[in-house]
Amino acid sequence: MKELKHLNKYFYKYRYRLLVGIFITIIARIFALFTPRLIGASINVASDKLKGNISMEQFKDDLMLNILLLLGAAVLAGIFTFMMRQTIINVSRYIEYDLKNEVYQHYQVLSLKFYKSNRTGDLMNRISEDVGKVRSYAGPALMYSINTVTLFIVALIYMFNRSVELTLYTILPLPILSVLIYKISKIINQRSRIVQESLSTLSTFTQEHFSGISVIKSYGIEDRTNTDFETLSSENRQKQINLAKIQALFFPLMILIIGLSTIMVAYIGGRLYINGTIADIGTIAEFLIYVNMLTWPVAVIGWVTNMVQQAEASQKRINEFLETKPDIVNTKNELTDIQGAIRFENVSFEYPDTNIVALKGVSFNIEAGKTLAILGKTGSGKTTILDLIGRLYDIQDGEIWIDDTKITDQNLYSLREAIGYVPQDAFLFSDSIKNNIKFGKENATDEEVITAAKNAMVHKNIVGFKNGYDTVLGERGITLSGGQKQRISIARAIIKSPQILLFDDCLSAVDTETEEKILKNLNKVSKDKTTVIVSHRVSSAKNADHIIVLEDGKIIQTGNHASLINTDGYYKDLYLKQLSEKEIS
Repeated sequence: MKELKHLNKYFYKYRYRLLVGIFITIIARIFALFTPRLIGASINVASDKLKGNISMEQFKDDLMLNILLLLGAAVLAGIFTFMMRQTIINVSRYIEYDLKNEVYQHYQVLSLKFYKSNRTGDLMNRISEDVGKVRSYAGPALMYSINTVTLFIVALIYMFNRSVELTLYTILPLPILSVLIYKISKIINQRSRIVQESLSTLSTFTQEHFSGISVIKSYGIEDRTNTDFETLSSENRQKQINLAKIQALFFPLMILIIGLSTIMVAYIGGRLYINGTIADIGTIAEFLIYVNMLTWPVAVIGWVTNMVQQAEASQKRINEFLETKPDIVNTKNELTDIQGAIRFENVSFEYPDTNIVALKGVSFNIEAGKTLAILGKTGSGKTTILDLIGRLYDIQDGEIWIDDTKITDQNLYSLREAIGYVPQDAFLFSDSIKNNIKFGKENATDEEVITAAKNAMVHKNIVGFKNGYDTVLGERGITLSGGQKQRISIARAIIKSPQILLFDDCLSAVDTETEEKILKNLNKVSKDKTTVIVSHRVSSAKNADHIIVLEDGKIIQTGNHASLINTDGYYKDLYLKQLSEKEIS
């Protein structure tokens, strides 16, 4: 139960609802227990009539009174049972809602390192399946536990008052049932955990292969992936069957115990009635009903135990994430006004998950409102610089300054709010094109959306679609070309009108003519804004105020376009190569 202590704050939050639910549960069980007493009384009335102890008129009056009381008690028990479920089960839904929000909000603050070391399918499973298991503990398990305790206390008081000996014989098989159900529930719990892990693996496989369906089709490996899926699915099926086999014992076992208890009550009760130990035959009928009423709560003890075990296992998995501390911590609560000046001083960085050294003693300075272009071969550290500016990682050596303030002393949310980032691998959501662009500015008008799209040179493509800006994209924007995705991603960044614009080789999928037009528009849009452009093309870098060239994490060249094309080195060679390719084309 240690892991489930995390939920205590939610139980306290909804304590008044729970107290009302407990009170209603007690009332519902009291009314439910009127039924066996009234049925027993009715049978005694019938017995007295057969013996001639009462008249027909009294028999009718007493029987009618018992029937009316029985109906009234049943109706009231039903109403209070309904209210009990509405109260306690609703509380569990509130707790589920709060816990899901807590998990999701924690996911939001965790660093990239966390997401690189955990699978998406597993993350989704914890916020859905695991939270669902915890909800069962906070709702049904709690409700049935209260219900069982109340029913047992009240019923046993009634039963002992009627016959101590018959009560002892009646409850004798119940502990046996409880132990058997507990052992079966334990096996069910183990097999359920195996099934959950199998489902998580199956979900991850499906999610990854749906996301990469274009790659699967382009390589023609549909048959292989189908075989892999069938193998995983067959394994999951066998695990589900193993679980179903043990679950199939639950109700037959309960019916067997009920049958044995009923036979025992009828036999022992009959002997006691014949011997005169029990004064009336209605008591036997009462106890037969008590057997049926108490058997299910006893069986529930094992079932509830199983639910609690599953909930604790699930909450443990949830707590593992909730106890994970974010690597990037906001150290300043006050919001700050970012102007956009950026300075790297002898910055070195090693990725914590792979131990790859991406930067080695990098230093440069960008004044607010100026443009920096970064060129270099793949793996030279270009993207890493952009990630560090957005403080997606913290550096190991050196210092990064934003507006003469160390980046770690800047308000993290102010910093990221001031940045518009266009990644190399443009990510679009399964939503309309308009909403994907407005992701950068939620309250943007339609005119602002169109203007941003025009500046990104994607407006003509959008209006060419059947539904225009209301066109709903497939997952990750799969319905668009690579160039269209990049340009919509650019529109999303510039509509925000941030003080710092970061472009990570975001024009690699567009032709040179379109690139020239976009760059021209970006020069207007980014006026007085600090801009960092990562590119493999000289055409994207030539108008920058300052250019640096990286190789193996080090700066090997620095200057502007005019100075670098007159200096032997990587930049001049790249310029001449791309110039000749342009002339040939």
